Amino acid sequence: MHDIRAIRETPELYEKAWAAKGRSGAAAQAIELDGKVRAAKTAAETAQAKRNELSKLIGQAKAQKNEAEAQRLLAEVESLKGAGAAQAEAEKAASGELFDLLASLPNLPMADVPAGEDENDNVELRRWGEPNHISSPKDHVDLGGALGLMDFEVASKMSGARFVVLKGQLARLERALGQFMLDVQTQEHGYTEVSPPLLVRDEAVFGTNQLPKFAEDLFHTTDGRWLIPTAEVSLTNLVREQITPEEELPLRLTALTPCFRSEAGASGRDTRGMIRQHQFYKVEMVSITTPDQSADEHERMIGCGEAILKALNLPFRSMLLCAGDMGFGARKSVDLEVWIPSEGRYREISSISNCGDFQARRMDARTKAAGEKGTRFVHTLNGSGLAVGRTLVAVMENYQDENGRIAIPQALHPYLPGLTHIGGEA
Repeated sequence: MHDIRAIRETPELYEKAWAAKGRSGAAAQAIELDGKVRAAKTAAETAQAKRNELSKLIGQAKAQKNEAEAQRLLAEVESLKGAGAAQAEAEKAASGELFDLLASLPNLPMADVPAGEDENDNVELRRWGEPNHISSPKDHVDLGGALGLMDFEVASKMSGARFVVLKGQLARLERALGQFMLDVQTQEHGYTEVSPPLLVRDEAVFGTNQLPKFAEDLFHTTDGRWLIPTAEVSLTNLVREQITPEEELPLRLTALTPCFRSEAGASGRDTRGMIRQHQFYKVEMVSITTPDQSADEHERMIGCGEAILKALNLPFRSMLLCAGDMGFGARKSVDLEVWIPSEGRYREISSISNCGDFQARRMDARTKAAGEKGTRFVHTLNGSGLAVGRTLVAVMENYQDENGRIAIPQALHPYLPGLTHIGGEA
């Protein structure tokens, strides 16, 4: 959500950013609606003030037994009452239009975010690890199918496309990955583990900017709730409509949850395998900070995501997203992309974003320093630490051998006692 006062003060800044997102003229439209709101409010207040003044005169006229004047003044008061009510309705209507407009407009990129239109304009920050040069690598679908531990056909019969059934050692590996990630984020990186609701109301999804723009990407229940697309929704809303003392910030929260996405905007993309599923597990990281902490916290979070890939010895690169490729609510985003041997390229496995006060305004989440009267909006940050399904894909493909066996990364051995490989003899 945006501050209309800031738009009035620097309309050119907002217009430039929104024009790059295909919303040219939005700043002028917002200012025009704001003008209507303020004009109607002023007119309603003026009418009320005039009614108050006339009411006193009515009392004076009656005291002087001037009934004709009293009746004239009463008629004028009634007229002003109608005019005031009309202006109040006009203010309400314009306020609603302004709110809907501001709710539909994306966040503004930070000054150090590169200009650009799509992923081709993203900037590589660094790489870690050397991609494995596997002769004729199999993809995870063929690997899992040959092992008899990954079944898309059975999943499709019961649930439709974009679902999978994992069995035996692969199911154990998926569970181990999620547990490992959660343990690293809580025990080494200081995040507090949360077990949050998976079903939330409209207000929660609006607060983290999935509504109204991305309603078609979500699953909606018959009783009006939404299945979370990521634990970001539940974790971030823990500070909704609250004033958190500054000395308690930053709050660092994490959760391992199922996530549910309709993938309505991904028709025809990644239809094979586990890259883009309707249901998947993810370890989410959320930080709630003061405005002056958020830039450093963003860098810290990126390191927390990278640490998982390093521990699993998976080659990756970190990409600073350009303005055109960033998500709706982000001010700055870095994607972690893991090497996928069967595709011969890096694929996104985590997107770590600083949203500034964009979500906080939608949630009315504030902070207050000790001894101060005023409050200010918190900054919210989120990112995957990591997407479990995509990490499973990366492990399977990067740790395969020529016989179709999958070695277990050393970091996961404590979670899979006695198991060094999936498939064949250990």
